[in-house]
Amino acid sequence: MIAAVFGGVVAVVEALLFVALALAFVRLARGPSMADRVVALDLMAVLMVAFLALFTVTTGEAVYLDVAIALSLVAFLATVAFARFAERRNALRPRGMPPPEPGATP
Repeated sequence: MIAAVFGGVVAVVEALLFVALALAFVRLARGPSMADRVVALDLMAVLMVAFLALFTVTTGEAVYLDVAIALSLVAFLATVAFARFAERRNALRPRGMPPPEPGATP
């Protein structure tokens, strides 16, 4: 009885994770700005970590937790790198100049 309920809950959670992953991919593809794309990519990384954690629970293999930790570390470093890039990009813009329009090439 408990195994059947657990299996049903796992199936529902997997479906919700895949739907969220698909919606994040749509945001990644559509944009409109680079910051939107980075946030969508970061969300996709978080969802993949959640999927790996769920997979670890269902299979009992602890090695997938190591993969999830490595993925979360890489995603964090990528987000920090983008933040530094955006900060430097804004620092080089002359004072009083408005930020570029979304979709415009700098």
